[in-house]
Amino acid sequence: MYFTNNKAIFWDFDGVIKDSVGVKSDAFELLFLPFGEEAAKRVRRHHENNGGMSRFDKIPIYLAWAGKDPTQSIVDQYTDKFSQLVKQKVIDSAWVDGIKEYLQENYHKKQFFLVTATPQLEIEYILDQLKIKFYFQKVIGSPISKGKAVESLLKEYDVDPLQALMVGDSISDYEAAESNHVAFVLRRTSLNEELQQKLNCKMVKNFL
Repeated sequence: MYFTNNKAIFWDFDGVIKDSVGVKSDAFELLFLPFGEEAAKRVRRHHENNGGMSRFDKIPIYLAWAGKDPTQSIVDQYTDKFSQLVKQKVIDSAWVDGIKEYLQENYHKKQFFLVTATPQLEIEYILDQLKIKFYFQKVIGSPISKGKAVESLLKEYDVDPLQALMVGDSISDYEAAESNHVAFVLRRTSLNEELQQKLNCKMVKNFL
């Protein structure tokens, strides 16, 4: 395990703690299916190629592709629909192998933080339902970017970047770590194979 010498770990959620990226792919596709199968597939591909990008940034793009003017009220309608589609499915999705045990065994030995593109209230609800919120000293969700979240947590908790690590499955996770001079571990999935080829970093399949 690469995490032995790190005092602080920044965790992504989807694809790292829960195998829930596919759930969100399905939801995006379903949400835009009324605009045609081709449009829905394009949305799905973009979502899967841009893991870690906030839905608040994605949905205006997808609405524009669908020929709808992405006004704030329409974006709000679609983000609400998306939230309703995914919340329970994320809760019900499979745990990444070994993660729950690793968190349980180490949360009192290290500083754990959760940094995610999921909206703040939604991720807090999910963590409460899963009964794992107490593992993390602080949870930061959208609209704060992952890079800004890591930056603020390093300062707030006086964490030395050289003793910290970020675990993620997307380019946005990697960029958040890089911009803050924090080491990065990629969780390998079938959806980030292209990223695996590009990045020169440590990688894990699970946390067993």
